[in-house]
Amino acid sequence: MHDAIWWHVYPLGFVGAERESAPGRPVVHRLGHLAGWLDHAVELGASGVALGPVFASETHGYDTTDHLRVDPRLGDDADLDALVAACRERGLRVLLDGVFNHVGRGHPAFRAVLEQGPSAPTASWFRLRWPSGEWAPGVEPGYDDFEGHSALVALDHREPAVADHVVDVMCHWLDRGVDGWRLDAAYAVPASFWAGVADRVRERHPDAYLMGEVIHGDYARFVAEAHVDAVTQYELWKAVWSSLNDANFFELDAALTRHSGFLDSFVPYTFLGNHDVTRIASRLTDERHLAHALVVLLTTGGTPAVYAGDEHAFRGVKEDRAGGDDAVRPPFPATPGELSPLGLPTYGLHQELIGLRRRHRWLHAARTRTLHLANEQLVYEAVGEGQRLVVALSVGERPVEVPVEATGAVLAGAAEVAGGRVRLAPHGWAVLEG
Repeated sequence: MHDAIWWHVYPLGFVGAERESAPGRPVVHRLGHLAGWLDHAVELGASGVALGPVFASETHGYDTTDHLRVDPRLGDDADLDALVAACRERGLRVLLDGVFNHVGRGHPAFRAVLEQGPSAPTASWFRLRWPSGEWAPGVEPGYDDFEGHSALVALDHREPAVADHVVDVMCHWLDRGVDGWRLDAAYAVPASFWAGVADRVRERHPDAYLMGEVIHGDYARFVAEAHVDAVTQYELWKAVWSSLNDANFFELDAALTRHSGFLDSFVPYTFLGNHDVTRIASRLTDERHLAHALVVLLTTGGTPAVYAGDEHAFRGVKEDRAGGDDAVRPPFPATPGELSPLGLPTYGLHQELIGLRRRHRWLHAARTRTLHLANEQLVYEAVGEGQRLVVALSVGERPVEVPVEATGAVLAGAAEVAGGRVRLAPHGWAVLEG
């Protein structure tokens, strides 16, 4: 993981799959479409592909109906095996998305409950509330779901059979060559459940990377108690775009201070975009600050991920409605060459800054320290393994000079360096040798 940079893909959207699955619909072999983009990921500078849901589901992939079968809208086992093999040929690792907090109503374990009632062998898998009186066919129980979504039936993580199922699923796909798991909605599951599962999985796959989706709370405590490697760094994600939009680098400074504290115990999974949030190019109110956001992502400690399309400045706004994720989960053309050339400058910037990071591999666990802070300017140093970089950012409308401790050449961006000061153009930025 020391060198990992993920290219994150939401497969069902990427390949243009139907919105809903249908019983008996023939398998459509679409994963080859994604395989055709792997060279793009390599040329970008990524070292791994983080896949969104690929297992059989009813709609968006997070209402799983079979954790051991590829969604027929994507293909079959052979298609996924071929994709993993194609990644291997290019030196790319593979991360799968595991939805283990809940299942779709069509999952066999829940379908058995609906068909057989309280006596179903899998009734203990769920947190059910049966109506009083003797059960009769057609009578449904009340059940806990995921955040009010009745189509997502919450599992009972106190049930040993649920833990056995999750371990079996994770090891099944690790046995077939994947490298790790993103644990969806990990925050909604007791940390003790993850700890037991993680320990059992690592008995067979000690190098498996396990990363949990956690939005709020005590990240370091969760990592320690859940025995996972990392969690999603939503605090830093929010601080980056919010500070840039508000011209308030004090928020980013506070987030970077907390971020350095997290690095004392684990390396967070960092990002500017994913399948659940508005695209960073749409979130920012000034498109000139897209570079600033990317600089922060790639010069601070963490395991960074680039959400497919962000490297070409894709736009897309997430909305809280049915189908509100579609804009951030679009289909991709057959080849990267079919993308609009308008995104090429952003793609080139990604390559430049990812290249810088790969030449300074110590940035994986680097700590940051603020050297200069004002509403519209921030200068920080990133240090690790006896090395140092200095990052200077400005969102002001006028040229500005900021004081900087001893620095060397400009490695990326643009600045004039002289006499312990760095001069930036309006909305300028620079990465300098330490």
